[in-house]
Amino acid sequence: MSRVDLTDAAADLLRRLAAEHGPLMFHQSGGCCDGSAPMCYPAGEFRTGAADVHLGDLAVAGAGEPVPVWMSRAQFEYWQHTHLTIDVVEGRGSGFSLEAPDGVRFLIRSRLLTDEELAELG
Repeated sequence: MSRVDLTDAAADLLRRLAAEHGPLMFHQSGGCCDGSAPMCYPAGEFRTGAADVHLGDLAVAGAGEPVPVWMSRAQFEYWQHTHLTIDVVEGRGSGFSLEAPDGVRFLIRSRLLTDEELAELG
């Protein structure tokens, strides 16, 4: 059981971005820039720490290393009962996220976790 997953379209884009930029990471902030859009960075470019929660790692065949997904601890307080799926859609996203020059943007689709899933996650 994982708190985070991705669509096939997002996996395809991550493979292309990893080929160009190397290992990747996501950070979901909930801050002012693009609100709650997941931001994709070269691994380690966004510094995480005690104010962040590691949601899990996305295994993307053909992208090299797993892609860690982080969220600000404050945002996690609101989203801790949800399963997040990273997707990609056409449209302009943040200039800070690696997909921005491609005319697409990552976004989060969410659903509530079941009682069984919550128990499994602890």
